Amino acid sequence: MKVLSEIRNPELEKPTSGMIRLPNGLIGFPQHKKIELFYQAEQLPFIWMKLHGPEPLTFVVIEPAGLIADYEPELFDEDAYFLGLTSAEDAALLNIVTLAGQAPYMTATVNLAGPIVINRRKGIAKQVVLANYSRYSAHHPLVENAVYTPAASNF
Repeated sequence: MKVLSEIRNPELEKPTSGMIRLPNGLIGFPQHKKIELFYQAEQLPFIWMKLHGPEPLTFVVIEPAGLIADYEPELFDEDAYFLGLTSAEDAALLNIVTLAGQAPYMTATVNLAGPIVINRRKGIAKQVVLANYSRYSAHHPLVENAVYTPAASNF
């Protein structure tokens, strides 16, 4: 999994108001307890997720709705209780995107088995392993047979 130590583009905008609490951190990053989300309109649906902890880390994430066909994540009751979720409308999902390979042949995958679930009303989040995780991959292809073109990149 690739992470960045800082966000590279200073012109990113915040779609959220303030920090989102992440009491357990991310899997592999338990000391990072807060999230900030940033985006640039021309880069949507990709969103930058900055983790605050001993040193800041940044991941690229997506909201899967409308992008991943037949994605129907189910939470364990314990996770829904931890987040204080009483209805599906209170939840927001983010899935971490990973780039692999070398230009010009790079692949983008998305972790569908371990999304970050946010209670949008309470501002609390948790990375979970889905109750129906066996239906999904942690390396689901986001784009099939894509060729990276440096001229099209902003970074």
